[in-house]
Amino acid sequence: MKIHEVIVVEGKDDTTAVQRAVDADTIETGGSAIGEEVLRRIELAQTRRGVIVFTDPDAPGERIRKIVTERVPDCKHAFLTKNEARGRRGIGVEHATNEAIRRALESVRAPDGGEGAGEPAEIEWSDLLDAGLIVHASSASRRERMGELLGIGYANGKQFYKRCLVFRITRVEFLAALEQLEQEGR
Repeated sequence: MKIHEVIVVEGKDDTTAVQRAVDADTIETGGSAIGEEVLRRIELAQTRRGVIVFTDPDAPGERIRKIVTERVPDCKHAFLTKNEARGRRGIGVEHATNEAIRRALESVRAPDGGEGAGEPAEIEWSDLLDAGLIVHASSASRRERMGELLGIGYANGKQFYKRCLVFRITRVEFLAALEQLEQEGR
């Protein structure tokens, strides 16, 4: 599988794992303290080939994703679940199987701004409340599973809502994922 876009990862081990699974070029951030030079390379890569942000499903990975997105708002995103990224020594892209990495890269999400931009949002804050994704005893675990089902990763309530808007999650997608969540008894 050949990936045209440049994939932004956190470190060398992530590059090794990605290149083991697919034919792709990467830019390594070197952790969450991303330097100006790295951000300029990511901007250049976005103008020339496009960028996919593919960070660990943990707090530092989310911080990197946020920094890159603020600088390069139209980059694409790939997500692994915590289970897919779990290894003996922690959570990270480097621990994921080739199949999990390919699945994540095949399910890349693009932010709002392309087709459909300017259309009203299909998901409302009240939808998250009604679905038990916020202000609910098990809202965190429900959001984690919904994030897996929708391919947008885990996030707190506010960020989950924002991702639903940014990635233009449709009502049909949302309700199908919610139905599966309910069938699983979560």
